[in-house]
Amino acid sequence: SRAKDVTMPAKLPVNFFSTKSPVIDLFRGQLDYADHLRQDSEIVLYFFYAPWCGQSIAAREEIERVASRLSDQVLFVAVNCWWNQGKCRKQKHFFYFPVVHLYHQSFGPIEYKGPMSAVYIEKFVRRVMTPLLYISSRSKLLDFLSNYEPGVLGYFEFNASPQPPGYLTFFTSALHSLKKDYLGTIRFGVITDKHVAEKISLVHSGSVYLHRHVNTSLIYSNDSMNYTAENICKWALENKEMLIRWLRPHGGKSLLLNNELKKGPALLIFIPYNPLAEIHPILDEITKVALEYHNCNKSQAAEPDLQHLGDSDSPAFDSSVPDAHLKLPEPFSITKYPCCNTVVLPQWHSISRTHNVCELCINQTLGVKPNKVHVPHCNFLEIEAALDSFYLQEHTFFQVISNTMECSNFLSFYSPFSYYTACCRTVNRHFLSFISSEKTIFQTPKVAFSSHGKKENTQHSIPHIEDRNYFIPDFDISGTNITGLRCRTNKTLNLYLLDSNLFWIYAERLGASSSTHLKQFAAIVDLKEEVHYVLDQNQSLVGSTLENFIKNFSILYSPLKRHLVDDPSTRFQEQSVITEVTTNTFHDTVFLSEKNVLLLYYAQWCGFCASLNHIFIQLARLLPPDNFTVARIDITRNDLPWEFMTDRLPTILFFPHQRKEQSVKFPEDFSVNLPNLLKFILHHSSSSSEPCTKECLQQEAVLQQGHISHLEREIQKLRSEISALHQAHNQLEVQLSEARREEQRLQQQKHTLEKQHKTLQLHSEQLQATYDRKNKELLEMAEKLQELADASENLLKENTLLRILVAAREGKLQSKDEIRESLQSEQTLAADNDLSVSTDTNTEEKRTDNIDTIETEHSSGNRTE
Repeated sequence: SRAKDVTMPAKLPVNFFSTKSPVIDLFRGQLDYADHLRQDSEIVLYFFYAPWCGQSIAAREEIERVASRLSDQVLFVAVNCWWNQGKCRKQKHFFYFPVVHLYHQSFGPIEYKGPMSAVYIEKFVRRVMTPLLYISSRSKLLDFLSNYEPGVLGYFEFNASPQPPGYLTFFTSALHSLKKDYLGTIRFGVITDKHVAEKISLVHSGSVYLHRHVNTSLIYSNDSMNYTAENICKWALENKEMLIRWLRPHGGKSLLLNNELKKGPALLIFIPYNPLAEIHPILDEITKVALEYHNCNKSQAAEPDLQHLGDSDSPAFDSSVPDAHLKLPEPFSITKYPCCNTVVLPQWHSISRTHNVCELCINQTLGVKPNKVHVPHCNFLEIEAALDSFYLQEHTFFQVISNTMECSNFLSFYSPFSYYTACCRTVNRHFLSFISSEKTIFQTPKVAFSSHGKKENTQHSIPHIEDRNYFIPDFDISGTNITGLRCRTNKTLNLYLLDSNLFWIYAERLGASSSTHLKQFAAIVDLKEEVHYVLDQNQSLVGSTLENFIKNFSILYSPLKRHLVDDPSTRFQEQSVITEVTTNTFHDTVFLSEKNVLLLYYAQWCGFCASLNHIFIQLARLLPPDNFTVARIDITRNDLPWEFMTDRLPTILFFPHQRKEQSVKFPEDFSVNLPNLLKFILHHSSSSSEPCTKECLQQEAVLQQGHISHLEREIQKLRSEISALHQAHNQLEVQLSEARREEQRLQQQKHTLEKQHKTLQLHSEQLQATYDRKNKELLEMAEKLQELADASENLLKENTLLRILVAAREGKLQSKDEIRESLQSEQTLAADNDLSVSTDTNTEEKRTDNIDTIETEHSSGNRTE
């Protein structure tokens, strides 16, 4: 029968944390006891772990660090949720370890999904401990509103009762925001002073205010939604304003970066960040840049609350005005800040490196106006109408190269009170570095107008988008030059922050140097265009540097140089016949070279690519090195311009001399071998799109003669190789004959060994028969000896019995003699009484006879035995 499977029971769990640790370690999964401990503590942190999990082991030390700092305020409990006999394993079903849950009294669990680092865990625990910040003065309110994170403020009067109506609901909504967003991007604050609340137009107790830097701040309306914690949290999350967002990949498989990069071009900024630090100067610089970038109106609407916090007499905060908290900031006239769209004219001239760059703007007339127009955002219908009008009149912009700016005005199709201004100028592509020298290139340009337009002041002419601050007086020249750039360009950037202490590996993959001591890095990634740009690490990561970086990306013809990843492990050998090309050497080897270049695209994992190496080595030896270069590039380790990328491996491209832009691809339906490659190269290297002149024919003849001489030398080499091969063939024939003789000798030895083997086999069979016969005889002798032993044992038993009988007989004879002696004494005593004597005599005789009879029977019985 089949043996049963044997299963060894699991070992009993042991302490995961040290006995001296401030963390209570329930290593047997006592979840019920953990719930019992939670009832006596206000803040509890549960650390669910598996003893074998490497991430749990790594996070153990981080949890102990946090517990050593907060154990007097927070109860830390670690539960082994892997042991199969524990209640935690039976009740909880986690898909990963470790898991951190926090409870604030009866509210929870609040799961922490951030980095398993002590500073981040402590920051999150402290936010759960104090989800609300209490604001009692104007300075604290200014600090709260100046933070880059979205802020929600509630005004409650604590005079009437310890807990005013709605306060607990607002407190719970702050905990709900931490539960839904573990990053804690929304800050909740409570204003306890009536005069401070009036600064943000909060008058009634229980009012909730959502602060936004760029867009209009909002006040929670009790009429549209019920005043519940879930509704307040949902309202804040849906209407919050995210100028800049933190990205914290968890280290496993995730679509976090992919989903964010698919939204559009992204500026990724890596900075060393300590969540527990009180001040963050680098983060403040980045926040200021993000605010200016999103500030489309550059008006009071950007930060309406921050401008008048210190001015108590401002009418905006006059509590006597009814419903002052519902007033929106007044939008600004479009005349002051027009909405514009940048366009490029078609190239009607033969100078391909010159472009006409124009900016089309919506403006208001200075004449009759029916009323004051209030348009908070750019009207796209008017932009479209202006664009149509502009293209109808674009023939008026005819200048090819000019240092003047030509402007025209077009009436609106929809309103007689509006016109559109279009200003155009030429930009030379070779001088696109005007970002660094724009003051000299575009300094006080002359403004010209077409015949059908009316001349205006220079301040009303709108230059190109990146130079607007030099011509509009409302833009401060000394200030930032990217104010509202997000709304004035089609290349909108999303801003993201990453902690370089945790995610520096992502920066290195984007092009950051691994040897730098200051882990600061910035890069722009455009997933749609498949390009990314890197900010020079030699420049400090300050506001002005980021502004220039964003500005250079946003302009129509960006001067930024695309960053390409190179393979640093590649080392070139001068004696190699095939040139290894990388990202840095691609342009020099392929385009700047005066030779014909045959380029092979390959990858390390491509097996078929490796099988072509010997063909390309032979081809490189056949082609004259003065005129041809055979090269290859590993596309998995190098980035290439998109026009030279390929989705098929291997791919072979040929770049003919003097026509490098007319590269030719080797046909995929042809087999890759030496003759086909030679025909392909000779065909495309000799073909020309222009008729060949005498000099061309002479050069072609010289080239052909060089080819012929080169081939003749190769033929001589092949002949010498053939003769060497013949000699080697003869030597092989001799070796084969010797091998055949050796084979015959081995066959004879084989036959002899087979005969000897048969003789030994027969002898072995005879020995086996003899062994069997002797073994049988030994068995028979053993049986006889056993019988003798049994007979001897029986004789010994009979001898013992005879000895016992003899001893019994001797005892009986001794008793008989004693009886006789007693009878004789009785006869002597009874001599005087005859009757008695006779009677006794008769009795004695009878007894004697009986005794004799008994003795006779015993004797006969002994004889019988």
